[in-house]
Amino acid sequence: MSRLLRTRRGHSAGADTAITEDTADTANPADPADEAAAPEPRDESGAPDAPETADEAEDAENAADTDDPADTDDTAEAPAAPARRSRRALLRRSALAALALVLVLAGGAFFYGAHHLRSAPSARNTALTDNEATTRVAGDIGNDLARVFSYSPDGLDATERSARSVLTGKAARQYTELVGRIRADVAKQRVTLSTQAVRVAVVELHGGSATLLVFLDQVSRRDKGKATAAAAQLVVTAQKEGDQWRIVDMQTR
Repeated sequence: MSRLLRTRRGHSAGADTAITEDTADTANPADPADEAAAPEPRDESGAPDAPETADEAEDAENAADTDDPADTDDTAEAPAAPARRSRRALLRRSALAALALVLVLAGGAFFYGAHHLRSAPSARNTALTDNEATTRVAGDIGNDLARVFSYSPDGLDATERSARSVLTGKAARQYTELVGRIRADVAKQRVTLSTQAVRVAVVELHGGSATLLVFLDQVSRRDKGKATAAAAQLVVTAQKEGDQWRIVDMQTR
């Protein structure tokens, strides 16, 4: 009986030992090979779980900020907007400066042109602006020419004396030569000449100097013969001496 008891005790001890070893095997963690083969934990969407440490989370956030193109565009556009506004302001200022320069140049050209017109000889011509002086010189010269170019065989000497009061300079010499050539024919053939100024145009009038275009109608007769009509045109230069206009030059046209 004692042998059976020892055997049962030994058997119990062995069973206990086996149970203890099985329990130890179950409690021990998995082998390293098993850990490597185990799948990585994932969330419900199937993506790996987010890093659990603070450093890993910060690194992931920095990487996401760097890779986001929207943030890059915002960063690039931020300094570009003030630059564009500055360029537009510069262009506006340049345009205003150019416009001011154009206006200044245009104003200078206008005043220069006005001064040039006032100082030009045509601007000093008062033939069309001073009606009183124009009428006076036209009437005086027209009457003087009609008188000095109207004569008769018995009145030629009186006509020549009258001409000396209205002709001077070159015109006086021209008239003296003309009378010297016709004097003998006028006395011999009894020539009578009647002259009338039908139109007198004042071309230029500058103070005491005038240029006129005179149209004359002349009628001549020899003794008791038939009258002959003719027309003549003279360009006359006159100078004012005191209150009288005198003819200084005559040119036929």
